[in-house]
Amino acid sequence: MTRLCPQEKIETSDLISEALPLVSDVCKSLYQFAITHWPAGWRMVYDVMGRPSVTGPDAVWQSAMVNALKQRIETTQPRLIISTYPLYAILLETLARKQSVPPLCTVITDSISVNRVWVMAGSELFCVADEETKKVVIGFGVPESKVRVTGFPVDLAFTEPLPELPPVSHPRILYLPSTTGRRVAATLEALKPLFHSGVKMTLPVGKHDKRLYHVMRRFTDSMPPGTMEIIGWTKRIPEFLRTHDVVICKAGGAILHEVLAAKIPAVIDYVVPGQEEGNAEMLVKHDGGIVTHSAKETAAAVESILTNNNAVGRRMRASMAKISMPDAALRTAKAALTVATAATS
Repeated sequence: MTRLCPQEKIETSDLISEALPLVSDVCKSLYQFAITHWPAGWRMVYDVMGRPSVTGPDAVWQSAMVNALKQRIETTQPRLIISTYPLYAILLETLARKQSVPPLCTVITDSISVNRVWVMAGSELFCVADEETKKVVIGFGVPESKVRVTGFPVDLAFTEPLPELPPVSHPRILYLPSTTGRRVAATLEALKPLFHSGVKMTLPVGKHDKRLYHVMRRFTDSMPPGTMEIIGWTKRIPEFLRTHDVVICKAGGAILHEVLAAKIPAVIDYVVPGQEEGNAEMLVKHDGGIVTHSAKETAAAVESILTNNNAVGRRMRASMAKISMPDAALRTAKAALTVATAATS
């Protein structure tokens, strides 16, 4: 948006964290626990979120949030709100009963398995990642004129030239761990035969560094030097996705669309029930990913992509190139600006 409107003041806000910081922290911790240790429980919660009695206008939990939103709007006087979280539309609808509110553009960040909560309240425009998701949203009763396929907004670094890098002669795996240390340890163990054949791995642990420290230490101590590069928090993920041969990751909406933008074959080793199933379905349907259910399956899928001089990997890249939209952030911003323009004309 800044690139298109350099004269505009653009603010980002995590309203829930700002208005209810303690509640937000507890909910994030519970969410992380549920998707890691009790996925069936999260599926039930995810389904309940689509019920108007729980998340619809005038639900009990809304009061503090609506007041915070009211104050933010009165302070900043925005001419447009872009939301990437489904509950904000509901809050705006409640506030709109008392005062005028800016127009809203909702960017739906899930593919195919979209929860009804995304469309429970009105929005001037819904931006979706693909045609399949557009059909789902229209199926909820949203007029087709209000749904636009813009792709999933990813870092515009995916549209820029790569930095000059030394040539690499060995296959490289990018592993983005997000599950339990036990699962990560099992996956690394299953991949050992590939490492002994010369395959290298880059492993950005990010916020999981403390949790995975002992797992990483045990593994690196048992392997030849240079097998694996462990990286802490980094902004180089777009670069890594475009310079490696295969990535192992979960089925999050953001990471799978980054995978699509980079056109890198993905082995999806974890899918959050309900919420992420559509993301995985999207990538698999377009021959960009393989879903696995065990460390052994993950290692076998990686090997199948890398063997025969990366023949399967090249096929998957060619398939993803047909639908890849690395400039989706610009497409989405342009669509959102049409909403603002219409509101002031």
